[in-house]
Amino acid sequence: MSHTSMDPTKMGVGRSIAVLTSGGDAQGMNAAVRATVRVGLYTGAKVYFVHEGYQGLVDGGDNIRPATWESVSMMLQLGGTVIGSARCMDFRGREGRTKAALNLVKLGITNLCVIGGDGSLTGANQFRTEWSTLLIDLLKAGKITKEEAKRSSHLNIVGMVGSIDNDFCGTDMTIGTDSALHRIIEVVDAITTTAQSHQRTFILEVMGRHCGYLALVTALSCGADWVFVPEMPPEEGWEEHLCRRLANQRARGCRLNVIIVAEGAMSRDGNAISSEDIKKLVEKSLGFDTRTTVLGHVQRGGTPSAFDRILGSRMGVEAVMALLEATPETPACVVSLSGNQAVRLPLMECVQVCKVRLFSHLANPKSNINVAILNVGAPCAGMNAAVRSAVRIGIIQGHNMLAVHDGFEGLAHGNFITWLFLLPSKYIEEISLTIAKFNIHSLVIIGGFEAYVGGLELVTAREKYEELCIPMVVIPATVSNNVPGSDFSIGADTALNTITSTCDRIKQSAAGTKRRVFIIETMGGYCGYLATMAGLAAGADAAYIYEDKFSIRDLETNVEHLVQKMKTDVKRGLILRNENCNANYTTDFIFALYSEEGKGVFDCRKNILGHMQQGGTPTPFDRNFGTKMGSKAVLWITEKLKEVYRHGRIFANTPDSACLLGMRKRALTFQPLADLKDQTDFEHRIPKTSWWLKLRPIMKILAKYNIPLDTSEHAHMEHVIKKKLSVPEPLMK
Repeated sequence: MSHTSMDPTKMGVGRSIAVLTSGGDAQGMNAAVRATVRVGLYTGAKVYFVHEGYQGLVDGGDNIRPATWESVSMMLQLGGTVIGSARCMDFRGREGRTKAALNLVKLGITNLCVIGGDGSLTGANQFRTEWSTLLIDLLKAGKITKEEAKRSSHLNIVGMVGSIDNDFCGTDMTIGTDSALHRIIEVVDAITTTAQSHQRTFILEVMGRHCGYLALVTALSCGADWVFVPEMPPEEGWEEHLCRRLANQRARGCRLNVIIVAEGAMSRDGNAISSEDIKKLVEKSLGFDTRTTVLGHVQRGGTPSAFDRILGSRMGVEAVMALLEATPETPACVVSLSGNQAVRLPLMECVQVCKVRLFSHLANPKSNINVAILNVGAPCAGMNAAVRSAVRIGIIQGHNMLAVHDGFEGLAHGNFITWLFLLPSKYIEEISLTIAKFNIHSLVIIGGFEAYVGGLELVTAREKYEELCIPMVVIPATVSNNVPGSDFSIGADTALNTITSTCDRIKQSAAGTKRRVFIIETMGGYCGYLATMAGLAAGADAAYIYEDKFSIRDLETNVEHLVQKMKTDVKRGLILRNENCNANYTTDFIFALYSEEGKGVFDCRKNILGHMQQGGTPTPFDRNFGTKMGSKAVLWITEKLKEVYRHGRIFANTPDSACLLGMRKRALTFQPLADLKDQTDFEHRIPKTSWWLKLRPIMKILAKYNIPLDTSEHAHMEHVIKKKLSVPEPLMK
């Protein structure tokens, strides 16, 4: 798709956009609605809410109302959809769609943004396809004039996928899926404590009539013993296999068993497998005390996660741009997420393709390979998931998996089976001796910037110590998300959710007092990821970071912006500051400046969140991400060991034998550590470039700053590619 070079603030002048939510609600829909409204207004367009989904479109009247900047305030942290959703039989008939067309034509609306599942988006596409014939019918009936028909001759439609099931092709994550996983994991974590107390078997039934994504990721995230999903009916004789598995776990001293069932699970002959069926089987065959929990609509409720807020906001911006850039020849499209990239895909291509996920259950014979795993640097949520999956996949591959305590120091002293910030340079000789003594064939290093730098030091030392010529892989795990070579680090999502939920509470406290501005300091070292993304997720007015330089004039501009904001109905402010954003403009300085300049208009409060950002239970994203990273790292090592095994020994000294595993845009990729040196600012311990900096203008625009938006970054139309998705051996087995 060609992109306009037009000023983005003029793109929507004379245009009207309507936004509706349809089908089942999903957390994060409100973030998408808010972004659509505010970016639409930013472009100069008129924006309308369509209340109650397609039913509101058919009924018209007060259901279609103008949206204002203030009308979407305080929506971000609310679950569900504040503009309502309804199943609409009327819209399925041509008569209903004709009424809907009349309502849009009378208001001059020719751009429609639909947030919903595949049924809702299919209906939108049909509406667009019939549009010209609907106008002809309305003209013949005398309900619209020729001028009105000419003005509304074409309808543009863009879809955003809101569905907790993650059952839509073309997007890696639908809006609401991550939040639903949060609800499920909260329940699973609570249930496991009571189950352990009584040595019980718990069977949890989660949503997913045709898609087992929620069940599968829940099982991976919580270490379930078994999972049933619609896409993969269990093999014949599964009943005996399941009971044998549960009995073996108990014999090993495990006090609980967890079985996850998708509501649409079925056997190979097409019969449903319900949680009650499994309960009866376990009780009858094993006599275990067994309980079932059907989560139901709990999964749809609650506040959206930081991921869903950011996803909804990014997709809302992309949807408005797609609508305003569309031509009569452009097919109706869906804006979605591929890896970490926003993409546009033809709507009907997505609807017509379904996902299939395959598992392999094969374990390999004993390999006599020794793989050492060590954690380096500060702890973060999700590290345990990476260690657990790496160990289990390694055992399945036939390797001996060695745990190293105390990071690089433990590796130097042979401390196998506390966290330290020591880099290996001090211990290089001891490390090489330990590797030889324990016959270690490869290393998995999990940690933050220290792990990355430590890996580089080991690679450099290969010239002197042949023992270090073994495959190595670094898995980035740090709340700061400051490791070069990866868009995300394990632990950053948990920290981001902690900051976002704290900001929600702080904003809520301001709702009663009015005219209050909160200044919040976040962690991250010199990396502004947490401050920026939390600003986007929590609806901040500004986020000060090291990478985006600012001056006293910028601070003055922000204060004046808040003074003007206090004149509106939204009488509160939220400012985030990264801990190392500026040596002179400290949190105390900014607090004092805002307090003085806002005197008589607003008062200020400050919060330093500190180490609470490093603690807490890992989010589903970090558990799942850690699980993927750990398993992929060990599978890579297995293949690399085959490549470097020569003349009866392992010798790896090429750059690609020591890699960092990272998420880059659309895929998990292995990048030689040596190649990442040029991409690193070692003094400030950050990458030289960061993808998330391109999201900062979105945060400012959503806070009503009139700044330019770089439309060159927006997605081009692509086509759906059917991929064979392979998933590593199941970690439950």
